[in-house]
Amino acid sequence: MSIETSSVETAVKGGARPGAGRGAAAPDPQAVRYERDGYLFPFRVLAPEEAEGCWQRMQALRKERPEDAAAAFSFNPHYLLPWLYDLARHPRILDAVERVLGPDLLVWSTGFFSKKPHDPSYVSWHQDSTYWGLEPPDIVSAWVAFTPSRRANGCMRVVPGTHALGQIEHVDGFAGENLLSRGQEVQVEVDESEAVDVELAPGEMSLHHVRIVHGSNPNPTDVPRIGFVVRYIAPHCRQIGGRVPAALVRGEDRYGHFDPLPCPREEFDPEARAVYDAVTPVLHSILYRDAAQGPRKPS
Repeated sequence: MSIETSSVETAVKGGARPGAGRGAAAPDPQAVRYERDGYLFPFRVLAPEEAEGCWQRMQALRKERPEDAAAAFSFNPHYLLPWLYDLARHPRILDAVERVLGPDLLVWSTGFFSKKPHDPSYVSWHQDSTYWGLEPPDIVSAWVAFTPSRRANGCMRVVPGTHALGQIEHVDGFAGENLLSRGQEVQVEVDESEAVDVELAPGEMSLHHVRIVHGSNPNPTDVPRIGFVVRYIAPHCRQIGGRVPAALVRGEDRYGHFDPLPCPREEFDPEARAVYDAVTPVLHSILYRDAAQGPRKPS
């Protein structure tokens, strides 16, 4: 089976609505494009020097507190680092996400996709929704570039419109160089000629739908490719398989499906670490349910 444009067009014309509901106002052109294509870019979030500062801060933490930094940067760093919690609620990010998801926003998780210079790591073609255990799929990922993210150094690539195909079957691979948690890959043939390179300058951001098929290639260049990813959900989403926290960053939560997650008071403060240590096994049990192996050791 291959991903064909005609199938996508049929799904869209058939009434697929990947985004949240809109108000009675005239349609927002960006929201319309997002519903059609499943992604938007670029948005300027940080000045280039601010993005460089974030990258330098990461490097400093790796030198000063290598074990703590390795754990934090591998999974939900906003639980432990106030400056990343604050970035996840940056008004420029929230303004863009609100246009496609609605006025009430929760941060469900954050993470990094990092490729060092001459790094063979890659991301297989996949949909984010496969193992997250969230319903319905009113979920948007914001990908913020701390360093240049170009085709040459392995930027994210998306296949337009594939979010309208629904959930596609995946298989786990657990390949050592695959950056995904389970090395998951869609069980359809992807025509790479249809893929779009999501190229970003430092401080720019892209948005993509939880069900769009996407991936990335290795980085054979001298330039690191570092991206901070924030996963936003509408409050009516539910977590299947366990109860976890989420940070309310805009609007209100009228559903109460998630426990509140406050901003940590300082880097690695004891209360924040206690929450992180309690929640991480629950999230891992959801993400790795029925998997052949568990999460990798942070590095």
